Amino acid sequence: MSQSVRRGLCKLGFDPVQTTAAVISNMRITRPLLFAIALAVGAGCAKQDWIDRTLVTENVSGTWSGTVGGRAILRLDLQHEGPKVTGLLKWLTGAASEPVEGSVAGDVFTFKTARGTVSGELTINGDEMTGQIIGWPLGGQGTRLISLQRENASSGANPPTR
Repeated sequence: MSQSVRRGLCKLGFDPVQTTAAVISNMRITRPLLFAIALAVGAGCAKQDWIDRTLVTENVSGTWSGTVGGRAILRLDLQHEGPKVTGLLKWLTGAASEPVEGSVAGDVFTFKTARGTVSGELTINGDEMTGQIIGWPLGGQGTRLISLQRENASSGANPPTR
């Protein structure tokens, strides 16, 4: 920049050297500030905490019975150790019993029969579980509401490890 241009700008109240220094100084402050804001916004948009998805807070050991779709009656005999659940699903309408495997994460119990004909996701609330199952023992797909009550806790049932 020529001296005459600089003197002309200074007379107008604009000093390019001071302005450049101020911009650089502001950039030193602005970059970390923008980074902190981006981090805060990103954290606010984050998904559910991984601890909530993996922490076992309910024990589903025992015998559960109830209705599926408001009509069919079933019984689940479950053994629960850590997040893993195993057991037997028995339809009280005469269909064959099937082994089930599942898991508990927080207050959600998910399971699937060994043959894969029935799967479900239930929310646990003390001695009650409600949710949906997909499938039917003799085949067929479709989602049905399910409501189960615990008849009794399994003898020697251990609370889930946390």
